[in-house]
Amino acid sequence: MARGILVTGGATGIGLAVARHFAEQGDTVVITGRRQGTLETAAKEIGGRAVVCDHTDPQAVERLLPQLPDRLDVLVNNAGGNTDWDVTEDDELTALEAFAYRFRANLDANLLSAALTTKAVEDRLAGGGAVISIGSIAADKGSGAYGAAKAGLASWNLGLAGELGPRDITANVVAPGYVADTEFFRDQLTPERRDHLIASTALGRAGAPEDIAGAVAFLASPAARDITAQVLNVNGGEHGTR
Repeated sequence: MARGILVTGGATGIGLAVARHFAEQGDTVVITGRRQGTLETAAKEIGGRAVVCDHTDPQAVERLLPQLPDRLDVLVNNAGGNTDWDVTEDDELTALEAFAYRFRANLDANLLSAALTTKAVEDRLAGGGAVISIGSIAADKGSGAYGAAKAGLASWNLGLAGELGPRDITANVVAPGYVADTEFFRDQLTPERRDHLIASTALGRAGAPEDIAGAVAFLASPAARDITAQVLNVNGGEHGTR
């Protein structure tokens, strides 16, 4: 039986790799994002359906609901990214106002987006299903507002797992390290910085979107039914746990 899958931020990078995996399994996949052209190209490529949505906007999420399947087996909260790369603020803001504006942008993009989307679709989540949110190694490295937002995502997930557990729905976070072939750095990653990120890993390689997709696929599979309220680190050993 085909499962209903929603992948937010599913047009490029990690989100696209995740969506492609589920589509190849014969699942019904909906991908969302803010760029219609990019979304439609990705949906055509994988055989999914594209819906434009800004997941930080409650009204936009409301408009998304009629375009989703009545039953969702897997929700992947992937929309987000470090907004420090592309957020601009009004020149008339004071220094503190600008700081608050940029800080909130990261919280909205990486934490509120996941919480808002999950709340909106909670009645459609099916027993035996999974909510998987994409976190970051930055949550454990003190990486400013972006790291704080991803740390908050992991904390929020703990409560979510408790809420969804009685319905036989798992909730976990996949936390990538450096992943190549994404738009995360907005073309501002220098060769020197890239080499440093790779050298920081135990495996000596950059992550790939397919590495993260594999972790998501596992957490959404029958093999992971007893795994919930966890953070699965996928970072080549750059940040280890005991």
